[in-house]
Amino acid sequence: MAYYLFVSHAWRYDESYERIVQMLDAAPYFSWSNFSVPRHDPALASNTSALKVQLDDQIRPVQVVLVLSGMYVAHSQWIQYEIDRAVGWKKPIVGVRPWGNQRMPEAVTKVANKIIGWNTSTIVEAVRELA
Repeated sequence: MAYYLFVSHAWRYDESYERIVQMLDAAPYFSWSNFSVPRHDPALASNTSALKVQLDDQIRPVQVVLVLSGMYVAHSQWIQYEIDRAVGWKKPIVGVRPWGNQRMPEAVTKVANKIIGWNTSTIVEAVRELA
């Protein structure tokens, strides 16, 4: 069974996104489809409304939304939009706490079904549990 996931992240912290994709790709006995919008494959939207429609199309079919939860989440309107859509569609949200951070943005802690550390087996376990 392949899990459909959306990884919400800020492009200026793209290395964290790339790392989590590599971790999930390398996880044993775990298959997933990536519905995210990474920097190397951006949504082709001509305006804000079109971008919202494209993000909706990416988030709607997923089983779980992973939010890479550095403190920058509090400053990204797009990450907040993705969180709001996930909540609206009752998608489980997993907040992934970055290395070395104890604090998490309230925008994530208020809505996350699970907050986990940056560990492949923990992420996979949370996806399996919530999907």
